[in-house]
Amino acid sequence: RNLLRAGHSVALWSNTLDKAKKLASEESNATVCATPKEAAAKADCLFLCVGDTAMSERVMLGENGVIEGIKAGAVVVDASTISPTASKAMGAKFAAKGAHFLDAPCTGSKPGAEKATLTFMVGGDKEVFEKTKPFLEAMGKQFYYCGAQGMGLHAKLSQNLVVGNIMQTLNESLVLAAKAGVDLELLVDILNNSVAKGMIPFKAPFVLRHDFSTNFSTRWMEKDLSLILESAGERAVPLPITSVTQQMVRATIAKGMGDDDMCGSIRVLEEMANVSVRKIDS
Repeated sequence: RNLLRAGHSVALWSNTLDKAKKLASEESNATVCATPKEAAAKADCLFLCVGDTAMSERVMLGENGVIEGIKAGAVVVDASTISPTASKAMGAKFAAKGAHFLDAPCTGSKPGAEKATLTFMVGGDKEVFEKTKPFLEAMGKQFYYCGAQGMGLHAKLSQNLVVGNIMQTLNESLVLAAKAGVDLELLVDILNNSVAKGMIPFKAPFVLRHDFSTNFSTRWMEKDLSLILESAGERAVPLPITSVTQQMVRATIAKGMGDDDMCGSIRVLEEMANVSVRKIDS
């Protein structure tokens, strides 16, 4: 819809054909297509966003799929969040047809899509990205070029790792508070006015500098986690994420780093993964 409102002519296809027909009836310059192949044949730049890897592969490579209708020189932009490996494999197949391929997963959910404020994380040829950016600007507000094909997806998955775990941790916090009888609206207000709200912008720069000088020590965080789990045990509240976090923090203390800042616990995971999470100064 936002592409149409920006003045572009758009060939529409949807798994639910009625959605495409409804959109075409409400906006001008829209053509409804019966298959992905037909839409691809009409497009110089093609966007899709589907639910999972199998759906993307079916739309792209299946019978009457995009690859059967794609024009040489056209650009395919897959905004789905799917397997980076599978995405790269699809990109190679389109390259063999003379077409370009970008993985461009987005974040912002339904409100971001409707308001054209999505954030896109893009992998692929940078010149192709720059060529395609004016179309993306009709749909989003922030664009991160992440590198070669697949890197947009790796960035999106890494972001969702944080989102998923923060959501689970928030759930654990609310459940424990509810079981203990804490006023939940009061707790939310406390969270919104504490370091919990700004943890990423506050702590991430220290991690990237490997600056673990103490603001709040790992030792005291372990103490608090133990108290949290003790309280949860008294109330039969399962806190799986918190339990794992406590073990990682204890491992940090066992390595003699208990007096360093709590963000220094990342070093245990770095060692396990054989990687350094550190910004290299240019």
